[in-house]
Amino acid sequence: MEIKDILAHVDHTLLAQDATWEQIRAIVDDGIAYHTASVCIPASYVKQAAEYAAGRVPICTVIGFPNGYSTSASKFFEAADAVQNGADEVDMVINIGWLKDRRYDDLLAEIRGVREAMDTAHAGRILKVIIETCLLTDEEKIRMCELVSVSGADYIKTSTGFSKGGATFGDIALFAAHVTNGLKIKAAGGISSIADAEEFLALGADRLGTSRIVKLVKAGGNA
Repeated sequence: MEIKDILAHVDHTLLAQDATWEQIRAIVDDGIAYHTASVCIPASYVKQAAEYAAGRVPICTVIGFPNGYSTSASKFFEAADAVQNGADEVDMVINIGWLKDRRYDDLLAEIRGVREAMDTAHAGRILKVIIETCLLTDEEKIRMCELVSVSGADYIKTSTGFSKGGATFGDIALFAAHVTNGLKIKAAGGISSIADAEEFLALGADRLGTSRIVKLVKAGGNA
């Protein structure tokens, strides 16, 4: 796979707690220069980044991040606010405790509520659902594939990158075997090489959440 084709699947990411506008702007510049799928940044920078990017690269942000246990109402507000500020894509974290408690109807209602809040603010934006696979059993991962597949979301995503593990090849293969209704897959967390990126894409991922791939390409001079 050519480097440019890998980059077209990358959500070039900076979600560090101490991220500054100078660093965010550099991420946006990289996203534009290397034609990444999006740049994924903190919600507080979305408006500024969207104005700066001026449509040259999609702006992605995160809500309910990284723990997922904020109230549904707050997630709905965050999602609408992000889209109103110019976010093209929103990555939400599920309430993992609800999954452990088997509150499947509540999980589905929350995802659908975020979808509705986004569509009310601006239809056509992309929604990704982070399930934090490192904290789940295979049974729970499969159940989330089923729920997200009927939720109206566009992607199921492995990880925040802020817990005890990130994406694994096994999880992407598991997702690919259980998603339906055209649901796409995003691998995120710990993707550290071009070879890893190629393998995740070969297994069925459509997006890769990573900060390292662009850095590797820049260091190697491959655009």
